[in-house]
Amino acid sequence: MKIDLTQKVAVVTGSSKGIGAAIAKELASCGAIVIVTIVRRQAMQKA
Repeated sequence: MKIDLTQKVAVVTGSSKGIGAAIAKELASCGAIVIVTIVRRQAMQKA
């Protein structure tokens, strides 16, 4: 079951890999505007 998050904003910290990345991707697939934070730029380029 998908939740409609169209035009909702979500902030996901630690989102360059693992659970944080999975959560950010799922929120985006539900229509949310997703703001992510990372510690290392290299990690985000891989995501």
